[in-house]
Amino acid sequence: MTSQEIKNLTHQYIMNTYGRFPVAVDHGEGARLYDPEGREYIDFTSGIGVTDLGYGFQPWADAVAAQAKKLNHVSNLFYTEPAARLAEILCKRTGESCVFFANGGGEANEGLIKLARKYSFDRYGQGRSTIITLKNSFHGRTVTTLKATGQDVFHNYFFPFTEGFRYAAANDLAALEEAAGDDVCAVMVELVQGEGGVLPLEQDYVKALSELCAEKDWLLLADEVQTGVGRTGTLFAFQQYGILPDAVSFAKGIAGGLPMSGVLANEKCRDVLGPGTHATTFGANPVCAAAGLVVQETLSDAFLEEVKSKGAYLRAGIESLNLPCFGKTRGLGLMIGIEVKDGFTNKDIANRLIESGLLVLTAGAGMRLLPPLVITKEEMDRGLEIMRKTLS
Repeated sequence: MTSQEIKNLTHQYIMNTYGRFPVAVDHGEGARLYDPEGREYIDFTSGIGVTDLGYGFQPWADAVAAQAKKLNHVSNLFYTEPAARLAEILCKRTGESCVFFANGGGEANEGLIKLARKYSFDRYGQGRSTIITLKNSFHGRTVTTLKATGQDVFHNYFFPFTEGFRYAAANDLAALEEAAGDDVCAVMVELVQGEGGVLPLEQDYVKALSELCAEKDWLLLADEVQTGVGRTGTLFAFQQYGILPDAVSFAKGIAGGLPMSGVLANEKCRDVLGPGTHATTFGANPVCAAAGLVVQETLSDAFLEEVKSKGAYLRAGIESLNLPCFGKTRGLGLMIGIEVKDGFTNKDIANRLIESGLLVLTAGAGMRLLPPLVITKEEMDRGLEIMRKTLS
């Protein structure tokens, strides 16, 4: 099919819930994507942080094909090797105690919320179920995770929302303590606020928050749907903050392009969700888990150090362009935000760059870059050159 035929069919039969860019994608290689007519795009998006191994990564494709031929699905009423092995690796690499596997980021964050509320109910009974989240946060698209999101713009249309959330300003412990009360059971944070603009939390704030949660027996919940699985230059962002959250959600790049997510929990939370309290049909799917094993094998410590170096290189390259529309960069690893100066809009910039062959994202009022973790220096340089020619 041609690009236009794909677009026409999409408009006719798929719900119009996405503000799509005018690009149809046919195939990819490394950090490059191609439309049906063969036009090349440098990809600084990786499917919104999902395709961490890029496109056409042979070990990943081989593992997926082999597992699909062997066993595609049996449900969690039975045991499978890929899920068990992936769980072991994740626990050993993070210091957490156990894993619940799910399908997407919103579902994983629902798991965090249920875990926290049941933990508190088991220990303290009813009345201690409120979760504090941060203003400018984003936690998902379900009715509950929309309410957990600390942005008023998302609290519309779908009434009534799930109750039991309060919001505090980021990096302000006094504001969080003021928002708290005897009804609080947990605090949920993104260590880098992704959809809010790629805004890393301050180290001192996170350390103090961790200590406060331990003192109050509030669960510290880390939403690492976007920051996890190597994106920031460590397997999980919390490892750069010197803390061990009580529970961590993950999704996006965990299976390198297949739908998978989950919750990691520490020792005190490992038995909170017993049989019958939480479940999902497709979680721990063996094909997804086999893909996840390749991701883990690839994301060695040396590879993750390269992610940090690539992020520093790309940020320095962007700032050295001195483009009239861009200010400072921020972020961790290959999760990069760019300030957009007054007089310019991020959507207009994104459209211009995409038209010129560079796929980018927006976040808040700024730009957001999430390239595949395997991106090469040549591909980064090509993206920087497109920025220079298009935006100077």
